[in-house]
Amino acid sequence: MAIVNVSDSSFKAEVESEGTVLVDFWAPWCGPCKMIAPVLEELDKELDALKIAKVNVDDNPESAARFGVMSIPTLIVFKDGQPVDKVVGFQSKDALKNVVSRHQ
Repeated sequence: MAIVNVSDSSFKAEVESEGTVLVDFWAPWCGPCKMIAPVLEELDKELDALKIAKVNVDDNPESAARFGVMSIPTLIVFKDGQPVDKVVGFQSKDALKNVVSRHQ
């Protein structure tokens, strides 16, 4: 499944639906966000059942504010439309796999 870019207007349709979705709240100027991008690409290739969505907080402040995103990168796991887990800052692939596996 390809990583999707989500906006404030498409958030509900793309994220708040059935299944497990990992949402990356990021910005283009954020160093740790750039570091985690290839990790997310690898996860996307390895975990077929997981949908990964990216939300640019500069362009979509409404979604970031709604979920209390204060620093980036913030990654929130949604299960069947509900936020069930949150991690802040750069995470290794194994750490992210552990977080996601708790909710699949």
